[in-house]
Amino acid sequence: MITRVAKILLLAAIGLFYSLVVLNNTTDFNSNYQFVRHVLMMDTTFPGNNGMWRAMNSPFWHLTFYFSIIGWETLTTILCWWGAISLLRALRGSAGAFDAAKRIPVIALTLGMLMWMVAFLTVGAEWFLMWQSHLWNGQEAAFRMFVVVGVVMLIMLQPEREGQA
Repeated sequence: MITRVAKILLLAAIGLFYSLVVLNNTTDFNSNYQFVRHVLMMDTTFPGNNGMWRAMNSPFWHLTFYFSIIGWETLTTILCWWGAISLLRALRGSAGAFDAAKRIPVIALTLGMLMWMVAFLTVGAEWFLMWQSHLWNGQEAAFRMFVVVGVVMLIMLQPEREGQA
């Protein structure tokens, strides 16, 4: 029972984190919009780098990217909370029932990991050369969140056993 409660609490913690991220991105829209904007414009990368042809200077693309990130975060938030509720409902059920309830949490955690890996570390850091910027570099935070969500995923994927603590 303790390991099941741990899985629920860890998933809920990820859900809380994403809830606050969505809240911050919607109530303080401009702060993180500026981050996205500068990464896409590549205006703080190394001077004269040969990748500047990738830069996107149109506000349309800045808003499109930012809204897609917020949408991704919102979907992840909803799935985390839905998954936590599903696990809570299966808490006292059989090992098979609890394992079956992990479907939504695994989807939620996968989406979370993909956001940090694809949107931030691949597209932002590598395609738009965010790693070259001292001002608009979110690699450390992205890596930290990829690892945190990944650890929760690994714990979540541990199979249930009847009579487990």
